[in-house]
Order: sequence, then structure tokens, then C-alpha cells
Amino acid sequence: MKERADNSNIPFGLSRREFLKWSSALGTTALTVGSASEVISSIESKTQPFVFADQIIRTGCPAHNCGGRCLLKVYVKNKKIIRIETDDRPNDNIEDPQLRACIRGRAYRKRQYHPERLKYPLKRIGKRGEGKFERITWNEAYDKIVSEINRIKDNYGNSAIYVPYGTGSYNQVNGRQTAVRLFNLIGGSLGFYNSYSWAAISKATPYVFGTSVTGNQRQDWVNSKYIIMWSWNPCEMRDGTNSEYFLKKAKENGAKIICIDPRMSMSAVALADEWIPIRPGTDVAMMSAMAYVMITENIYDKDFVAKYCVGFDSSQMPKGLEKEESYKDYILGTHDGIPKTPQWAEDITTVPKETIIRIAREYATIKPAMLYQGYGMQRRAYGETAVIGGCVLAAMTGNIGISGGCASGIALQADDGGPFWNVFPTGPNPIKTRIPTFLWTEAVLRGKELTSAEGVVGSDRLDNNIKLIYAVATNALINQHANVNRTAKILQDEKLVEFIVVHEQFMTPTAKFADIVLPVCTQFEVWGLEDGWKYGDEVILMPKIVDPPYETKSDYQICSEIAERLGVKDQYTEGRNEKDWIEWTIEEYRKTRFPNVPNLKEFEKSNKGVYSVPITEPKIAFREFRKDPKKNPLKTPSGKIEIFSKTLFEMKKPGAIPPVPKYIQEWESPFVNEANKYPLQAVGHHYMGRVHSTHDNNEWTDEAFPQRVFINPIDAKERDINDGDEVRIFNERGTIIMKCRVTNRILPGVIDIPQGGWWSPDKNGIDRRGCINVLTSEKWTPLAFGNAQHTIMVQVEKV
Repeated sequence: MKERADNSNIPFGLSRREFLKWSSALGTTALTVGSASEVISSIESKTQPFVFADQIIRTGCPAHNCGGRCLLKVYVKNKKIIRIETDDRPNDNIEDPQLRACIRGRAYRKRQYHPERLKYPLKRIGKRGEGKFERITWNEAYDKIVSEINRIKDNYGNSAIYVPYGTGSYNQVNGRQTAVRLFNLIGGSLGFYNSYSWAAISKATPYVFGTSVTGNQRQDWVNSKYIIMWSWNPCEMRDGTNSEYFLKKAKENGAKIICIDPRMSMSAVALADEWIPIRPGTDVAMMSAMAYVMITENIYDKDFVAKYCVGFDSSQMPKGLEKEESYKDYILGTHDGIPKTPQWAEDITTVPKETIIRIAREYATIKPAMLYQGYGMQRRAYGETAVIGGCVLAAMTGNIGISGGCASGIALQADDGGPFWNVFPTGPNPIKTRIPTFLWTEAVLRGKELTSAEGVVGSDRLDNNIKLIYAVATNALINQHANVNRTAKILQDEKLVEFIVVHEQFMTPTAKFADIVLPVCTQFEVWGLEDGWKYGDEVILMPKIVDPPYETKSDYQICSEIAERLGVKDQYTEGRNEKDWIEWTIEEYRKTRFPNVPNLKEFEKSNKGVYSVPITEPKIAFREFRKDPKKNPLKTPSGKIEIFSKTLFEMKKPGAIPPVPKYIQEWESPFVNEANKYPLQAVGHHYMGRVHSTHDNNEWTDEAFPQRVFINPIDAKERDINDGDEVRIFNERGTIIMKCRVTNRILPGVIDIPQGGWWSPDKNGIDRRGCINVLTSEKWTPLAFGNAQHTIMVQVEKV
């Protein structure tokens, strides 16, 4: 057997001794809460005299896609919001905790009354992307939109119409679903599946478990004794309202928490006992080395693996595939001659072999334990393999189907009736063809060339190129999509997409590419209802609090009025306004999963804002399967946990995901020739100051969390860069100039640009705000056809 024992790939020109010296220098002091001052600017306390309000209204935090759904107390005087606080209900407890909002919710007043709110309908008068518009009336806007819808339908068919991915509003009767319902009533539109957030993890998890419901309810986390937060950052990206609260309770109960992440996140600072920095894109290498330790030291749960799994070793291989490579074969190097030792993994990941050995032993022997995966690690080339790798480690340690454990993967909450999302009925789409969310630019460019081989479902290929885009609650046409400069060129060509409509509150980068921009309401100006996002433990009523300003309208009102001009208003509204739809939604759920939810009148009268479902006995994923796997088989081909996936094996697709999780070198990495030109990896995290790109124009959140690129002192010193300097970040796709923060909270050889900064190119096309998608690639993952935007190599130099 061969083992890679050389140190040629210790990161970025450092010797192993130098790297370990840097690692040890961090010590435990790097994990103190005080180190958060490196990313939070010092803000002078600005107390204001108390003003008596006419009303105090409890409502949900405006429903952007932050990963949480929190409760706000909104103070209103003279029909204007004067103050926003958060949930302060008494009796805060593990069964029914407070839903405390972060800075984004508490700073919303600044966004609500921002002077740059869009006021009137606008028509483009310059080139797409220039941001030159003139004011028009609503009737003029509707006439143009209806005319273009009919023209596109007549010339190309409904499959040339596209309502893109949009998560800027999740309040049941506003958001992209309002437009989807409209188009479904007039012949349909091209659909999509999966998301920018979790395409790879949602696709890969069922190959192992036959379902995406792989997580215990959060109230059970407190029973865990060992928690690995692998690329998981709930303190900043939320991942369920106040998920960090349950982790703190687990820690109070004695749990040890480990954070594995290239960056020392707020979650690592606030929750973890230890931060383990890892080279981006190498998670499977560390997972494989952990498995090697468990196998060679005989500390994995052999009984669990034998009873509940297939494909772990040659004795468990599917019929007819006995000679193929099992997971154990891969780990020990039986076929490829490379055992996946901790030393092999250190050379790839930068994680010291001693650390890998210790973490493997701890995870295998401390029970119960949970390995919880965040989504950043799967938004990479071959992201699906990292997902499956985590699931396999959970199986090897027997932490599935037990209290305090976690099966890993996407970890949707164990069945309590499912999430409360998007109840507003869109109706059936007459167009059955769908594309992967991330491939919409390919559908614009290549149209009929796009086939099932690239993720098209519902038909063998597309009927048409996308010719009309109707964008609601999204900044993903430009800002949040990959390779911004390429995407901009696509949208600038009016022979490709012939007409673009955007509903917006501000002139975002996406809005600048619209032919018609329609000004829409904020959540405080309409009726709404929201749930607990990934964890459906509560229902939050969102009453209308203030009147819409200027000529702004709700998404629902706009689509209703367009529906009238298209002759389908009665079918669209069913005689209901937005408040009526909220009442209908509540009544529908009173018939099913939430029989005790108060009706709308009771909800309003109580002014509690929230109906919580107390969780006294948390549900445990796969508990029944563990009790009796024959009586309660999984929905996999074997009925068991598939460490080796026969389905993946039979795909035999070039470049596809292997049937067992293997480390695969990414197409952009420090190990490829291009690394000489672009030697630094770039990652982007969810920033406390924004919800993706929402709030990027909020001065209050920007003061607390200014947009900076984070760079390690070692890399900064090599480039004569000091903290606060302006730096140029570039690769072949584009260039950014922005200020830097020099900090030990990022791994050497890696830079971090908080995602969501609004693309702001100067006259030379250089972005001046720090939009990371200037640098990202449009390549997609091989199985889910998902977003691989975190796979980036760049160079940085002082300006």
C-alpha cells in the first residue's frame, strides 16, 4: 500500500512546522467572545429618549430568507413605526423558547423608511444595467406587461416564460408564488427545482436514507454529549429561529462542541469549545481519515453497521456487485493503493493528523453525538460527496435513530407535519418541464440544446429559450447568481431575453436590468403569515401595520390587476383579498396539522403575534427504523442505510458522484496549475448585517458589520497589506476593490468575502462593493446540477 506522507501540499508555501506554529498560536484565546471585536466595529452607544407609542403590535420579522422566523414588537405613533424590539415573552424555556430577532430585524426601521425606496412604476430608457429609467403610470406599466406576455406566448409559447428563484418574501400571499399562480392560469411557465441554498445536500441525502427528513427536533439537541458543527454557522445564518439557543442548552448540559470551518465564525466564537480550520473543499478527505481511524482502531459501531447498513465492506455489497469497491475498501486503499490515513488527509486539508485522530476517537466513543452539516460545504464542486461522507460517519458511530444523535445530511426536522411554507395555492402548472434552479442562464443561452443530461425534467429537452423573465422578490438575476459579468452580458443582449419585469423595493442590481420596475410594499405594509422556516414549531401572524407609501403596491395586488387585464381575475383572487387568504390559510391548517391555532379574529385580538407548538417529546428521526428495520424499512432500494449506493453506481455518468463518498480534487483548488496565478481560495459566508443581499443598503447594519474581505496575517504580510487597506481581488472572471480586515480568524491561504454585497461596477467594470459573485464560476455540481459558487481561486494585491 502507498501513503502520501510528503508535506508538499501543506498550505500555500508554509512548512508543516510553520503551519502548526500558526495553529497553536491561536490557542483557546481565539475562541473567546472578545475576539468578535475583529469583525464588529466599535459603535458608540446612542440612547434615545423613550417615546410613548399609540400602538405596540407584535408581528413576524419581515420574511426574507435569513433562515429564521422571529417575533418583533413594533411601536407605532402617528401611523409611523418609531421603534422595533424583539420577543420578550416571559417563561422562556426549552419547550417554547422566545423567538429573538437579530440585528437585521431590529434595524428594519432604517430600511422601512430608507430615502431610496422605489416610489413609482418605472420604464427603462437606457441600456439594460445602466439604471436609467423614467416614471410611468400603473396603467402604462400594466399595458406594456400584458402586451409583452401575449406577444411572447404567441411567438414562442408559455415555456419561454420564466419566474426565477426568489426568496425575498416568505409571507404566504406575497413573493414569487403570486406570479407563479398568475402564469399557471394563462398556460403556465417554465418551472425549476432545487435551490441556490441546498441543491446538493437535498439531492444527495436521499441516496443514503431515502428521505430528507434526517434530523431530530431541535429540542432533542440538548441531549447530545458531543456536537460537530461541520461548516455550520447558525449564529449568523440562523438555520431555524434561535437554533443557537438549543446548542447553548446542550453545552450547559455538558456537551462538547467542535466547529470545523475555514473561518472562525460567530458560531465558533459563541458556541464551540474548539475551532478546527480546514482547507475549503477538502471535507471528505478529513471524513475519510476519521473513518480510517475508526476502522483501524476498531472503534466504529460494528453492530449498527451490520444490522442497518449496506455497502460498508465486501460482505455487504449489493447482489452482483460483490467485487466492486466498498467503502471500507476505499478507506483502506484496497483498490487504489492509497490508504486514507490522517497523514494523507493532513496534506490535503491542513488539519494536523493528531487533531484528526483525536476528533475521530471522540466522535466514535462519546455517546450520543451529532454531526450537523451546514450548507456552505455542499455549495462546491462535488458538494454531494461531502454530504454523503457526513452521513456515513453518523452511521459508523451508530448515532442514528437515538436521542441526542443526528443522521446528518440535510437534517430536515423529524416529521411533525412538515414546514408551513408557501401555502398560497399556485395551482397546477400546465408546463411540466423544469430546469435546475442554477441553470437558468443556460436555458437563456442554449434553450433547446439543454436536455435531461443537464437536469431537464418533465421532457427530454427544452422547447424554447427563456424569452420573458418575471422576477419577484429576487436579486438572483445578477447579484446572487454566479459569474456576474457573464450574467450581465447575457441579460444585456435583448435578442436573448426580450422582456424583463422586476418587483422591487429598491433599485437593486437586478432591478437595473429590468425593462419595467414595479414598486412593492414591505412586510409592514401588507398582511402576511409565516412559519418556523426549517423547523415548523410556530405560526406567526403578520398584520398590516402601516400604509404603503407613494404608489407602492403588494405583489398580490399587482398580479391581481394584471390577471384582470388577462381575463382571469376571478380565478386568480377567488374573491379574496390578502387578509382573506390569510384567514383561509389558517382555517386550512386548523383542519390538518395545527388544530389549535387560533382563528384570525382570535389571533388579532390577542396581539400575541405567535402560536407556538410546545415540544415536550422531541421527535427522533429513524427511531422506528432502528427499533425494527424489517418492519420499518427505509425508502432506499435496500430498505437500509446505503453507504454504497447501487443507484449512483448504475448511473455510470462521467464526472458523476461515486457510489461511496470519495475525496475528489476540485476543478479550482490549490492543487491545480492555475494556483500559481491565483493562489488563494475565496469563500463567502452569510453576514450578520444582511439577509443575502437584503439590507446591504441599510446604514445601521453596515455600521455594525461593514463589508470587508478577511485575510490572514500571513497572506497579508506577503503582500504588504495592513488592516484597513484597500485591496484588489481578482481572477479571470472579474475584479473587486474593497477594504480588508487582517485577522487570524481565517485560515492562511483563504480569503473570505461576506456574500450579498450589491454589485457596484465602476466605469472600468471593477466592483467597488464586494460582490463575491464577480469572482464565482457558473459551473454546477454533477448530481444535483446545483450551485458550486464557493469553488473559487483568486489573487489579492494591495491597491
